[in-house]
Amino acid sequence: MAKFRSNHSKGKSNQSGGMITKVGIFGALVAGLYFVFNLFTGTSTPTTPESNTYQPKVEYFLPKAKGALIEHDHYTLSYLEEHEQAEWVAYQLKADELKQDWVEREDAFRVDPMIETGSATPDDYYRSGYHRGHLVPAADRMFSEEAMLETFLMSNISPQASNFNKGIWRELEELTRSWAKRCQELYVITGPVLSVSPKARIGNNQVSVPQAYYKVLLDFKEPEFKAIGFVIPNQVSFDPLYDFAVSVDEVEKLTGIDFFPDLMDDELEEELESTYNLDFWEFSKQKYELRNKKWNQE
Repeated sequence: MAKFRSNHSKGKSNQSGGMITKVGIFGALVAGLYFVFNLFTGTSTPTTPESNTYQPKVEYFLPKAKGALIEHDHYTLSYLEEHEQAEWVAYQLKADELKQDWVEREDAFRVDPMIETGSATPDDYYRSGYHRGHLVPAADRMFSEEAMLETFLMSNISPQASNFNKGIWRELEELTRSWAKRCQELYVITGPVLSVSPKARIGNNQVSVPQAYYKVLLDFKEPEFKAIGFVIPNQVSFDPLYDFAVSVDEVEKLTGIDFFPDLMDDELEEELESTYNLDFWEFSKQKYELRNKKWNQE
């Protein structure tokens, strides 16, 4: 599984060339966002940043889809029938939603009626040895019962090794929520690595068991503008989470997915996707130790 590992210093920007948004860069970003704004809303030009009230009125910065594009109420996905799971899920993670009182979790796994070819079923995972792992975590959508239940559609589920699901993947999901609270909002894209042969196939529907999973995070709010990716093997891990941090470019090369094709002009997209800086993402020594001492053994 070493081929999925990446030295966290690779592609890391230096301090002078970091992703802190300069006035000129943010101005160019606004021009680039104009296209996306009209694409998703069909409305007029957004308020300019000079007014200090600029908010891009787009719900998602969607990757290109190789599969069937499905728009649920609280996330969007691209479903690959060949693998009976999503190649990616995309959604906006907002601090104000995360701070609301959580509804009671209900593990209501069920087929996704919007998948015309038929999604995987809960029975595909029965006695497989793999967890029904969420791509959009239920905890990211606990602000309403409707949103939480939507995460239990089988199109949002992928076979994950038990101690991966309960260990390092849990740590990344919890940190992502912490980062979203600090940044106020993040755009999150998550999925299995399906560009390499699966570890196995399970169930009557022959659901692919991915070798690894990725997560791509985008923060475009002032005063910071940054992105980072993670690629983690689908197995137990005792290594620090930041060892699996990579640039967005590296995730694209591995998965073959173009993540932000309409986000901005080519020069800004290149800077965003080719660099990352761990200094902009606060990792937790406490969660790392908790994973190794407890979660990995649960």
